[in-house]
Amino acid sequence: MKKEFKKFLETKRIKAHFYGKEIKLEPNSLLFPFQRDVVKWAAKKGRAAIFLDTGLGKTFIQLEWARVINEKTLIIAPLSVARQTIREAKKIDIDVKYVRHQSECDQMICITNYEMLDEFDASEFGAVVLDESSILKSLDGKTKEKLLSMFGETPYRLACTATPAPNDETEIGNHAEFLGVCTTNQMKSMFFINANRVSEIQVGDGRIVKKKQSGSNGQEWRIRNYARNSFYEWMTSWSISIKKPSDLGYSDEGYVLPKLTITPFFVDVDYKPADQLFFTGLSGIQERHTVRAATLEARIKVAADMVNNSKEQWLVWCGLTAEGDALQAAITDSHQVKGSDDIEYKIKTIQEFQDNKIRVLITKPKIAGFGMNFQNSHNMVFVGLSDSWESYYQCVRRQWRFGQKKPVNAYIVLSEVEREIYANVMQKEAIAKRMSDELIARLKTYEKDEIMNKETVKTEYKESIVKGRNFTAMLGDSCQRLPELADASIDLSVYSPPFADLFTYSASEYDLGNSKDWREFFVHYSFIIQELLRVTKPGRLTCVHTADIAAMSMKDGYMGLRDFPGAVVQAYEKEGWVFFGRAVIPKNPQSQAIRTKAHALLFATLKKDSSRSRPAINDQVLIFQKEGESAVPVTPVTNGEIDNERWIDWAGGIWSGINESDTLQYTTARAVDDEKHICPLQLGTIERCIKLYSNPGETVLTPFMGIGSEAYQALKFNRKAIGIELKESYYNIAVKNLQNIESVSAHDLFQYAENNQQAEL
Repeated sequence: MKKEFKKFLETKRIKAHFYGKEIKLEPNSLLFPFQRDVVKWAAKKGRAAIFLDTGLGKTFIQLEWARVINEKTLIIAPLSVARQTIREAKKIDIDVKYVRHQSECDQMICITNYEMLDEFDASEFGAVVLDESSILKSLDGKTKEKLLSMFGETPYRLACTATPAPNDETEIGNHAEFLGVCTTNQMKSMFFINANRVSEIQVGDGRIVKKKQSGSNGQEWRIRNYARNSFYEWMTSWSISIKKPSDLGYSDEGYVLPKLTITPFFVDVDYKPADQLFFTGLSGIQERHTVRAATLEARIKVAADMVNNSKEQWLVWCGLTAEGDALQAAITDSHQVKGSDDIEYKIKTIQEFQDNKIRVLITKPKIAGFGMNFQNSHNMVFVGLSDSWESYYQCVRRQWRFGQKKPVNAYIVLSEVEREIYANVMQKEAIAKRMSDELIARLKTYEKDEIMNKETVKTEYKESIVKGRNFTAMLGDSCQRLPELADASIDLSVYSPPFADLFTYSASEYDLGNSKDWREFFVHYSFIIQELLRVTKPGRLTCVHTADIAAMSMKDGYMGLRDFPGAVVQAYEKEGWVFFGRAVIPKNPQSQAIRTKAHALLFATLKKDSSRSRPAINDQVLIFQKEGESAVPVTPVTNGEIDNERWIDWAGGIWSGINESDTLQYTTARAVDDEKHICPLQLGTIERCIKLYSNPGETVLTPFMGIGSEAYQALKFNRKAIGIELKESYYNIAVKNLQNIESVSAHDLFQYAENNQQAEL
């Protein structure tokens, strides 16, 4: 069983599939060693993302990838980048044709623009490359969906960008979805949790208070605490992300950035909104546009004087057409490229600037801010800013890139009333840097292993054992520790299995709860059910605490309930157990509504539309029997543990009277990274299982011990206990609980239990 389980664990690791093929062509020797290795890795993957910072050679890599894949390839790039790619291709002896229609695609590698998508038949290509693929997040929804649907069947796919997730980590999902790794919603379901966003507001007396925002705009996704390493390891199975070659252990020779100096200028202007006595701050996009237009003249003068007093080349970024026209009129030797220009003029003017034939180029970030190489110049000025950090960063990196020989000077000219825009962009830059640094730091080991074809580091796994007079506590995985128990040695098992919910209590692949879906969960669970059958005495029972599980639209595709108890019954029967009975434990709907925030249990839902209301989710204890005759009858009446009246009450199938708060003290069991509180099984439920289905002196097993509730009750009612727990922090508390209960005398036992309960209350 252990050998089969080890093989299964390998399948549980969340990694992208390989879609590549054996590569017969070697990458061009003109590429740097790290570039050649990235090409080989991406070709081996078949579908991959290249998140290399500007100047690290993404263009060479994507061209070589297309060549060695040896399939008819369409490269899709921003308008201003396509011709530059063709020029770069010639340096490594690759012939690339610029095309605008499918009928023009008469060679192996063609390149076009995102604007021309409608003119192509994706089925004609075996491979596709998205250059500057961060455009996936910024394109309008219609165009993004078109990319996903057009190339959903393309065998080989490559996405390249320096800024895969400029705003937050969930934007990685756009790339995963394009590559066919998983959908954005699936990614969020695996690694992220939806948390309320908290904002700070100033109240009338000047106090700053924190307030949870509501609605879709008041939610933010963050990586689950235990999922951080797993998320980045998963990313390395389909992407490479580096800032410099040494991030992957290569030499940085030739890849040292020059000094970058950012200088903001804030111009005093006499501005106030038409409907206000004085300016109180920018309120939204419309007012930002109004302010930018109203302060144009003052900003143009500062920028024009700066450029006119220099004889060097300048790159001038504008955001409004009026800004571009005014700048062209005010700056000598300047040429402007704007959206209304025809494509040939745009290409010709940009190339002439790159070739030092034009001293000053004026354009917008959305025209030439992505993918272009302007290392020929080292001075730029922003005549105004938007709130997009990605746009700002990409513009700066047109000059400040590996290979630039001179220090780069970037000037930002804003009106005084636009200072908060600058502060906003700088704040986003700090956040992006932290995210990037964390990404690189976490990916280093994994990516080196991926590129070098090494096995990545496995989850840490520990085992330990503590024995008392009547208990054995085993630290470790049930699938590893259950085989240590003798055949037919257990009289009864009582437990509550973890429900499928990734990275809630640990990051371990040994954790049954860490399952991507029900199929994986029940395959894992089957190993435990098999072992429980082996160790249980013939004719004896196991009691499994379960409940229906809420179905979520993101994870399950619908809102409702999933019949978890029914699935457990099927799983047990499949392994040879006999389904013997079911007890239902009623739950208070109001308490459940408060705890789970289920809309279906709210009075407001009842009043608004009772068809959206449902009963509370009741607990269920499922009882299974191992076939065969029990050598020893269980006699609770003879033992004096129950009488006929109590039997009638319990045999009714509705176990009422169980206090929901009747649990062992558990608040200290929650680790810092736990996403949810541990939920121990009620002691009253365990008591009924133990008294009904075992005799004093017999052995009770729990394969998911948690903080020791089932073992604790077994000892309390004069049984022996064996408990297995994977999570060390829970295990340590369980051991203390079991040692404590063994340390008190039988006379003081019930007083001890009462004191324990009071501590929790």
